[in-house]
Amino acid sequence: MTVQNILKIKGDVAIVTVPSSSTLSSVAEVLSTRRIGAVVVSDDGKVPLGILSERDIVRELGRRGVGCMSDPITKIMTTKLVTCTRADRATEVMQKMTDGRFRHMPVMEGGVMVGFISIGDVVKSRLAELSMEKEALEGMIKGF
Repeated sequence: MTVQNILKIKGDVAIVTVPSSSTLSSVAEVLSTRRIGAVVVSDDGKVPLGILSERDIVRELGRRGVGCMSDPITKIMTTKLVTCTRADRATEVMQKMTDGRFRHMPVMEGGVMVGFISIGDVVKSRLAELSMEKEALEGMIKGF
């Protein structure tokens, strides 16, 4: 399965972005309200400048306390982004996420973000793929 298939299964889901001028507090509110685990930091909604996850905020809170919540997100966002394309295979993306110990990845085409996938999206697609393979093998064994 490819990233394109994963995006198709997800449907037309808008990529949640926040401007680089946002504070940790405002991003925490977006994450909570939208019930998501990460946002893309982008001033134009197309080119990612970074990613900020709930884990990033919790780590900073643990280190510095609530005083950090008024800080700009640029202080702690991840700027060295690992991205994928629509043509990448789900297994490759899963391996990148596992190796890098992160759960969200922008999908890029021609320098522009065209999607955003999570490890949950990738695992769900992989499980569906394995289920189809299992059914096909059972059908061959049983003669269907």
